[in-house]
Amino acid sequence: MLEFEGKKAVVTGATRGIGRAITEALLAQGATVAVVYGGNRAAAEAMASDNAAYGERLRLTQLDVSDYQAVATFFTELEAAWDTLDILVNNAGIRRDAVLAMMKEEDWRRVLDVNLTGGYIMSKCALPLMLKQKYGRIVFLTSPMGHLGFAGQSNYAASKAGQIGLMKSLSKEVAKRKITVNCVSPGFIATDLIGDLPEAQVKDYKKMVPANRFGTPAEVAEAVLFLASDRAAYINGAVLEITGGL
Repeated sequence: MLEFEGKKAVVTGATRGIGRAITEALLAQGATVAVVYGGNRAAAEAMASDNAAYGERLRLTQLDVSDYQAVATFFTELEAAWDTLDILVNNAGIRRDAVLAMMKEEDWRRVLDVNLTGGYIMSKCALPLMLKQKYGRIVFLTSPMGHLGFAGQSNYAASKAGQIGLMKSLSKEVAKRKITVNCVSPGFIATDLIGDLPEAQVKDYKKMVPANRFGTPAEVAEAVLFLASDRAAYINGAVLEITGGL
């Protein structure tokens, strides 16, 4: 029997990079996955095509995770189809870098809205489905930038630090219902999110990592699936770093 056979999962930011790797790993282990993506329709169509063999076990929905009403509607429809939910992976995230003195207010707000408020809304709307069955796994994708901080990323760092605080509090609220809430904290991972960095900066970042390389989405997915599994039933309120020793 596959580890996640019969389980139902929602993954946000799920059509590229880490999110896609998590989704495909869950599908391969038998889960039914509702994929949420922001605006890249081409990436969504490519993912659907590449994973057509999974049939109805893969559902794709375009959704702004920071839009409370849209998310509430999404979960109402999901409950009608599934009744319950086992796993939520809050992976949706964006960057809009600038030094603070030059950062536009809308860029500050948008990064916090998607990365942090989006996780709050998705978790709040998912919890009734988990509470119904007294079981659930919620995993946030945070970042070491939440405690390290990088120049030009005050909005991103603030959102990632906020995710950890949100996770810590929520994990204490729902533990008695056999729902765990944890974070996976990837370091430098070879995805589109860092694909726009200058070559010289990429070299500098690699020098910071004792492993002397960037991680892969598949390596992050392994950590997420572990925390989403029954094997991790006593891991709650934790941050698992996947950083190569950063």
